[in-house]
Amino acid sequence: MVLSRLWMLVAALFLAGMADLNAAEKPENRPNVVLLMCDDLGYGDLTCFNAESPIKTPHICEMAAAGLKFTRFYAAAPVCSPTRGSCLTGRHPHRYGIYYANTGHMLPGEITLPELLRDAGYTTGHFGKWHLGTLTTEVPDANRGGPKNPQLFAPPQEHGYDVCFVTESKVPTYDPMIAPKRANKTSWDPLQKGDPTVAYGTRYWNEKGEEVTDNLSGDDSRVMMDRAIPFIQAAVENERPFLATIWFHAPHLPVVADRKYGEIYPGLKNHPRNYYGCISAVDEQVGRLRQKLREFGVAENTMVWFCSDNGPEGNDRSPGLAGGLKGRKRSLYEGGIRVPGILEWPAVVQSGTETDVPAVTSDYLPTILDVLGLTLPEDRPYDGISLLPVIRGEVAARGVPIGFQSKNQIALTGDHYKLYSGNSGKTWELYDLIQDPGEQQDLAAEEPEIVQRMQEAALKWVASCEKE
Repeated sequence: MVLSRLWMLVAALFLAGMADLNAAEKPENRPNVVLLMCDDLGYGDLTCFNAESPIKTPHICEMAAAGLKFTRFYAAAPVCSPTRGSCLTGRHPHRYGIYYANTGHMLPGEITLPELLRDAGYTTGHFGKWHLGTLTTEVPDANRGGPKNPQLFAPPQEHGYDVCFVTESKVPTYDPMIAPKRANKTSWDPLQKGDPTVAYGTRYWNEKGEEVTDNLSGDDSRVMMDRAIPFIQAAVENERPFLATIWFHAPHLPVVADRKYGEIYPGLKNHPRNYYGCISAVDEQVGRLRQKLREFGVAENTMVWFCSDNGPEGNDRSPGLAGGLKGRKRSLYEGGIRVPGILEWPAVVQSGTETDVPAVTSDYLPTILDVLGLTLPEDRPYDGISLLPVIRGEVAARGVPIGFQSKNQIALTGDHYKLYSGNSGKTWELYDLIQDPGEQQDLAAEEPEIVQRMQEAALKWVASCEKE
């Protein structure tokens, strides 16, 4: 009798354990993941990061108010392609050979976030800009695609994505396949459609390597979301957790706004009007996505991340705003790499929260794996860390610095200080980012010990990247 009861107890414990395991494996207990990224959006372009911005983005700012706002969120690089690779690998671009825009491609040996999540039972989709390799070897396409560069062929379906609707690189933000007309030499295109007989030279491709030719007219952000939402809906209907990477082209040149968005900004010249308008178009699609997640019943346990791939294009006369930060796109000063960062995840993140803990796009992969209880592959170094303790409000500091390299620039950013060199480490500048986020006062001469300590760490990190 005693033995029988013992076996009953063991069986009950076993079944309870299996029930817990099965519950943990149910889709509703594994968060869905959406990675939203704008292209060349400045830190100061959103009113939720810069109250003086004239750009109307109510949905993105509502998302920030409903979630966690990162006031010190960084793109891993000051240009697009390297940052994008960091989102998918958790590694700095110098570890995998994408040193700059239109340089290198995603190599087969890299382990990507969509590959890891697909192995964990997720369905994966990528929508919008790719810029981590070419998408065809058959016809000329975009910057590098076609027969001349077969060695650069690296479409998203070869790196873990089940469904794709992608372009190799930039497209006009309105009528993306048509070359827009130019009004002047500022490179900011006018508020008018182009000649429909003049192709821009880019194409949208799907996961089968087929060119997509339908539903490509009008606002490009809407064209993308028209594909992303059905993917999400199908995942929900099939009870599959999903990863949806949605990388907008806006507000990268050439910026062209749908007239209805341009009319939000009366009295302005064409170039700011188009820039502001295409960002408002993105904002509307972010609102559409958030509403659909609620309608599908999955908003509560979906992590929706938002950022930009680098700082704003052009100079101070250009419409993009760095929000008082020094530098812009292509610079490792704050204006080139500090970008808006938002996480909405109602199941975990309390609305209206904010953190000044430094975070970077390389943190996406380690964070999401940590959330899922998965371990990082141990055969390579990672530059990102898990932000889960930050998300839970358990820590007030990052603890480890973030390294940056771009051409002859090196930077190392800690919780307090930032070390910067614009000449490959021959000389160094030091900034107190807490007291001086605009990097106006170089403290290198006043704090030689801090410079020495951070310089040694920066050069050691640079050397580690070169060994990859």
